[in-house]
Amino acid sequence: MSTAALDALYTQVGAAAAPVVSLAGMDRRRDGDTFATIPVAGLELTVGEAAAALFETAADDLALPVPSTDALYAALTAAVNTLGPTGIAEHTPEFEGLDGDPVEWPEVAACRRFAYRLALSFWYAGARSRPMTAGEVGAAVYLSSLNRYRAEVFRELPGRKLLLARAIHEGVTAVPTETLIRLGAVMGGELGGADRDREREWLYKQALPDYHRRRFAFDLVRFDRSQPAPLIVRPDSGGYTIGLTPPPGPEGTWLRPLRAEW
Repeated sequence: MSTAALDALYTQVGAAAAPVVSLAGMDRRRDGDTFATIPVAGLELTVGEAAAALFETAADDLALPVPSTDALYAALTAAVNTLGPTGIAEHTPEFEGLDGDPVEWPEVAACRRFAYRLALSFWYAGARSRPMTAGEVGAAVYLSSLNRYRAEVFRELPGRKLLLARAIHEGVTAVPTETLIRLGAVMGGELGGADRDREREWLYKQALPDYHRRRFAFDLVRFDRSQPAPLIVRPDSGGYTIGLTPPPGPEGTWLRPLRAEW
């Protein structure tokens, strides 16, 4: 489908105009900090402090199924109310000294991952944010100019990470963020086994008609969590936009969920 035809299609499904926001001025990180703090019960917790608090009070309850970000925040609020600032300060050094191997210490690894998710969620003042799903990143790659390769050939390309990074950036700027979210939801359902949004499949099949290219794009990013992708941001004023690319999580990789983790 030509660019002109795609543009005409997107004008029929685009979201209502939202106020223009400057994300640079909304970044909550303090000077010198890698991550944003998590505001909870009057405190500003670091990722390490939040992980320690969750581990002390809620690790067993948060194991399965994977909680929503709102459920994580409620658990962290309860943990802060139980431990208080003094308790968190006492437990954090001990927790940070624990081995984070996800096989031997799954609860430790999970709490660090949960705290990372919360830091991403509160990255911007006046907004919520989350990692892009596998379907959203896959849709971005599909919409880019990246050539389709056999998987084993692409893995051997010397500059494959740079090629993929450029493809993701090109794809997320090719369509409105709302449209990318819609396409990603259906791709995650079709190729990843997530909940399928049947009402939006007509747009999906029009915008991403080539099954083999869809499969190629999705498979590139579904399990490769060493490839970064930017945040999806939902400002309180309405709409969606693309945020910065955050640092990797506690295991040195980026989150790539099948479902949107608000």
